[in-house]
Amino acid sequence: MPTRLQIARNDITTLFDKLSNRVLWPSDISAVLTQNRQFWRLAQNTTTAAFLDFLLDKTSLKRVDLLAVHHTSASSCVRYVWKQATPYEIALSLKRNAYLCHASALLVHSLTEQIPSRIFVNAEQSPKTQTGALTQEGIHRAFANKQRESNFVFQFDHSQALLIWGKNTERLEVIESDYSGSKLSVTSLERTLIDIVVRPSYSGGVFQVLEAYRRAQGRASVGTLVATLKKLGYAYPYHQAIGFYMQRAGYPENQYERLKAIRMDYDFYLTYDLRDKEYVSDWRLFVPKGF
Repeated sequence: MPTRLQIARNDITTLFDKLSNRVLWPSDISAVLTQNRQFWRLAQNTTTAAFLDFLLDKTSLKRVDLLAVHHTSASSCVRYVWKQATPYEIALSLKRNAYLCHASALLVHSLTEQIPSRIFVNAEQSPKTQTGALTQEGIHRAFANKQRESNFVFQFDHSQALLIWGKNTERLEVIESDYSGSKLSVTSLERTLIDIVVRPSYSGGVFQVLEAYRRAQGRASVGTLVATLKKLGYAYPYHQAIGFYMQRAGYPENQYERLKAIRMDYDFYLTYDLRDKEYVSDWRLFVPKGF
């Protein structure tokens, strides 16, 4: 005699075909069972484990293990893929409401020809109160060494994802974009241009950032970029670095002058750990020598 799960198999697969997400958490599977148990006429003692076993054995559901590589306190996690999902969709499933950023956002927006070795995923932190006043000595000290980087790296299939615990922005300028056959959450073009200046090491370095600014010319809204930068509320004067990139990338003067019009009270740095540098007085900015 067929089991109730076997009898309901066609209805179950039809429901999974209609789900908006192709990558599911274990709790999502449990919720599907709870919400549809009565309609499928399943026994009340049908457990999530039994349901999962059936799905993995008799349907197109597949298990994916995301294995923590470096961070000793990071837990590996399990996700379930219905039929097929891109590596980007799987990487985004690391955290609820996560989105692609930095080098991965550059790729989605066609701002680079390089395919990054990792998928960069931003999971925003809870809101934090900014403490301490900005000082010139503090800037010198902070940028004298390498920028801290996340070591939350997860391996799955033939891909790696880097999970970044980003500043809380309430998903400012996060959009849905069609890429690689799926709809993905990603930072907008203008937000991406800001993020890669803030974290050049996640974007291929300063030369890749400059190339991205060149490719974005004529596509990016400088007004949106400036407004977004103000909303992000960074303590550091990143407008000086952004304006410098725009000027070096050949933007019209009336566009980068909007960044120069913002007060420049401090000397700043294009990137961290600059051992051989020169000073650009127009932007009060230290840059790599010969850049």
